[in-house]
Order: sequence, then structure tokens, then C-alpha cells
Amino acid sequence: MTGGSAEAAVANAAPEVRIWPARSAAFYGLAVIILATMLNFFDAQVFGMMAQRIKVDFRLTDEQLGFLIGPANIVFYVLVGIPLARLVDIYPRKFVLAAGIALIGGITALGGLAQSFGQLFMSRMLVGAGGSAHAPGAYSMLADYFPPAKVPRAIGFLQLGFIGGNALGIFLGGQLVSLAAAWPISTWLGLTMHGWQWILIMVGAPGLVISGLLLFATEPPRHGLAALGKSMPVSAVVREIWARRSIYLPLFVGLAFSATVSLGMSAWRAPFMIRTYGWSERQIGRWMGLVFLVASLIGATFGTLLVEWLAKRYKDANVRAATILFAVAAPAEVLSALMPTAALSLACISIALVCGLASSVPQNAAIQRITPNEMRGQVTAVYLFMFIVFGALGGQLIGTVTHRVLGDDALLWKSIAIVAGTLAPLAALTIGLGIRPYGREVARLESQEPRTA
Repeated sequence: MTGGSAEAAVANAAPEVRIWPARSAAFYGLAVIILATMLNFFDAQVFGMMAQRIKVDFRLTDEQLGFLIGPANIVFYVLVGIPLARLVDIYPRKFVLAAGIALIGGITALGGLAQSFGQLFMSRMLVGAGGSAHAPGAYSMLADYFPPAKVPRAIGFLQLGFIGGNALGIFLGGQLVSLAAAWPISTWLGLTMHGWQWILIMVGAPGLVISGLLLFATEPPRHGLAALGKSMPVSAVVREIWARRSIYLPLFVGLAFSATVSLGMSAWRAPFMIRTYGWSERQIGRWMGLVFLVASLIGATFGTLLVEWLAKRYKDANVRAATILFAVAAPAEVLSALMPTAALSLACISIALVCGLASSVPQNAAIQRITPNEMRGQVTAVYLFMFIVFGALGGQLIGTVTHRVLGDDALLWKSIAIVAGTLAPLAALTIGLGIRPYGREVARLESQEPRTA
């Protein structure tokens, strides 16, 4: 990053006294960000519950279905994710978040009018584009709403959006899909409409309401170079990541392996339960929704408490906690596909979900802790790029292994076991390599931090 008068002024100034936003403003901002996050994941889970119906109605192969629930969401993210995240570092973040959630809701509703695989694929691409700036903006705002010691807890609360969106998406999605199965194929505006398409239209509507609520949030003040309106160019961000690659790369690559497994399995969970155990969408929605809700609430709470407990003993608490949780999740993910009954499979899934939600707290807190404010949105976007892109590729990978390697849709369980058994252990091993470098970096930052007020 090149120096200038503004940068020099910041560097040479007396230690900064941080003044944090009022608690009411911070918690209102957190609440509406939780709602926006909830809609993101609600949409994804409802779409996943429809997967088997879409496959039948549009006469798709598992590989094509894998494209819809996987790469469709990341094509535009690859193209616009980093540029949109740069907006987070330049413009008021609440406006960026409001625009994104409005786009997600509107395009989801329009996706209900799709008449072919290609049109549905295009709608899912645009939904992915709308969500690409959400997490960078959300985490950046939270890091400026709350002091560093309270950021892990705020991120823990943010997981309520993930938990609520997924649990409601699974439960309501299962109920709605089962209900819509009885609806006759109809014609509207000259379009052929299957029952699940009306559900997509209904799911998109709340996006406009949540977008309006975001506009009333207080934009928290930035600090450092970001307070002067300075944002690092993409090239400087890349150089900064590479300069501290011993810290960033284990976090990025470990997350990529983990996301490939966890999001890939999540995308195929409904088809897996239908094909392996003969469950209906209604059964899946009822029981999987309950399991997800309980396991996720436990996970978010446990993750926060584990990090706070480890932080009393280790500077590297965030990365240490994530490594432990990845290592516990790995066998549970593999075993969930091998169980002889649906109940035992759900038990293994619940363990994996607890660890998955618990690990998201220290992972995200780790990135916000070590990243300068003026590049936080872009670094978070790169980090989440690994999560979203590789998570979507996990859905595609499982579908391709089933279709091309095993050659039998009924062997979906084996495909899940192969992917999880290969990549989940690699996730734990890789992120563990960052424990010591991260601890040294936190100690360095603590020695340079200003007083708080």
C-alpha cells in the first residue's frame, strides 16, 4: 500500500480513542442483519427441499440438478463478488446490504416463472450475485458496532440468521413442497406453473421488507484509513494476504475443504433421505428442521463459549477452536451417510451440525480480528469466496460422482461418504497449520492497539 499524507497522519497520530456506537444502534443493526442473513439461507434451503420435484418436473439428471444447487449460485459470485465487496469498503454498508437483499428477493420470485433448466439456472446465478456482498458487509459492520472482545459473541448471535433461515427453510420448505405436490399444473400469463414454482414466488417477497429495515440501521463509524475514506485496491489486498500467507492460507484452504463437504451434503440432504430411507419431503422437513434448529442453537452457543474459554489461555483461541471442531465433525459427516436407519443418520448429522455452527464463530472472528478495517470487506469476500464457491462445487461434486462414477442414483449415499471421507480430514489438518502463526499475529496486534472508550 502506497503512503500518502492521509496515511501518514493516521500512522503518526496519537493513539486513537475508540468510541463505539450506542448499544441500541448496535443491536438494531445486528437484528436486521440477522433477518437479512435468515432470508439468504431460507431461500437456499427451500430450493433444496424442491430439488427432487424440480428434477422430475424438468426431467433433469443428477448432474444437471447438481449444477442448479451448486455452481448456479457461484457463477456471478466469481465475476462480481470481489468488486461488490469493494463497495463495502467504500460506501455506506447498510445501502450495499439493502440493495443486495432486495435483489435476492426479487430474483427469487422471478425464478418461480422459469420454464426451463436454462432459465432456472440463470435465476439462481443472479440470486448468488445479490448475496455476494452480504457477508462482507455484515461482518464489517459488526466489527465496527462492537469492541474486539465482543465481536465473537456478536458473530455468535449472527448465526441465528443462519440457524433460523436454514431451520425454517427445511421445515416450511418440506411442508410447502408436500402441500404443493397436490396442486394441479396450471397456466398463468401463458406460462406453465408447477406447484413448487408458486412457492419460489412467495419466498422472494420478504426481501423487499427486510431491505427497507436495513435503511434505518445506523452506519457505524470506520477507523484507521477507512475513517478517511481510504480503501485498499484489490492488488494491495492480494499482496497483503500473500505477505501474511502463513495466517490466511490455512484459514482459506481449510474452509474450502470443509465447505465442499458441509454445503455439498446440505444441498443433497433431501434427495439422500428420499432415496436412501424412503422419506417424504414432509417427514424430512419436520424432523430435519427440528434437528437443524436444536443442533445449530447448541452449536452457536457452544462455539462462542469454547472460544471465550480458550481465549483465557491462548492467543490463538479462534483458530485452535476451529481446528478442534473440524476434527470432531469429520467422522460424523462420513458416518451420517453409512447409517442403516434414518434416525441414526440424523444423529450423526446433528453432531456434524453442532460442530459446523460452532466452528463458524471462531473462523469469522479470526478474519475480522487480524484484518485492517480498510480492507476488511474485500478480505472477508475472498474468505467467503472459498466458502461459497467450494461449497457450491461440493453440491456439483456429489452429483457428478453419483452420475458418472457410481452410475446409479440410488448410490447417492456412497457418493456422499466418498466426498466426506476424503475432504473432511483434510479440512481439520489444513486449518490446524494456522494455529501458531495466528497466535503470534494476535499478540503483535494487541501490543499496538489503542485505548477504548
